[in-house]
Amino acid sequence: MKKKIIALILILLIVGIFFVVKSRGKSNPNELTLYGNIEIRQVDLSFQVSGLVSKLLKEEGDTVKKGELIAVLDEQDYDANFKRATAEVERTLASQKDATDKYKRYAPLGDDDTVSKQEVESLYNAQNKANADYNAAKANRDYLSNQLKYTKLYAPEDGIIMVRVVEPGSNVQKGQSVYTMAKTNPVWVRAYVNESDLGNIKYGDTVAVYTDTTNPQTGNKREYKGQIGYISPVAEFTPKTVQSTDTRTNLVYRIRVYINDTDEYLRQGMPVTIKVDLKSAKDNNANGNN
Repeated sequence: MKKKIIALILILLIVGIFFVVKSRGKSNPNELTLYGNIEIRQVDLSFQVSGLVSKLLKEEGDTVKKGELIAVLDEQDYDANFKRATAEVERTLASQKDATDKYKRYAPLGDDDTVSKQEVESLYNAQNKANADYNAAKANRDYLSNQLKYTKLYAPEDGIIMVRVVEPGSNVQKGQSVYTMAKTNPVWVRAYVNESDLGNIKYGDTVAVYTDTTNPQTGNKREYKGQIGYISPVAEFTPKTVQSTDTRTNLVYRIRVYINDTDEYLRQGMPVTIKVDLKSAKDNNANGNN
């Protein structure tokens, strides 16, 4: 009798395990699950002129606003060159006025040969040269004014300083990286969709993006709202680094999901899970067709 009871218990246990495994293996036909990684645009910030770094106003991890001053070069030589160019503009302006006045004064005298035509022509040429010298001096002053402005480095966009490459006292060349900044917007996820699921998604579909981090305030995975903003028209083989529920080598299409409600917890390269509500997408399509 005991053996029959034990056998019955074992049979029930096996059947229960079978149904549990089967139920867990079932996927929701109205939901598409994708896996990807956060991608944030990074920018290498540099001066447009070379020089000695006198100030670095930001540390790694600091947030910056568009147009905010973040670094300064020693500007003494650039300032001196600008002042010299400004003085040259004033000098050539005086020469231009003098040459113009002389030509206007003596040109009429050439009509009655009081002044020779050759002298009038020389005065005319001197006036043109003075005008050219003045214009060249102004162009040089404007150029050196820009060079002086380039000794200050401003943030091109809102972002976060990822890497501080140099320190004050360093000599940097034009174009040499001083900071690496991550732009806070846009933030997107690079993911891949199987060829068999490609026909179930489209541009603009709303998705839910989950990170592996648990929000201590809610006890749930951090969730973000996003939308599909790009679907590659070209198929490719599954990259080795891509996580997928289907481990077979097959053709996939790269997609990009833009995250709307970004925050400071999203990091470059962070793995995320994307949930696409296919039923909602079908309903939206049906309503749109009506």
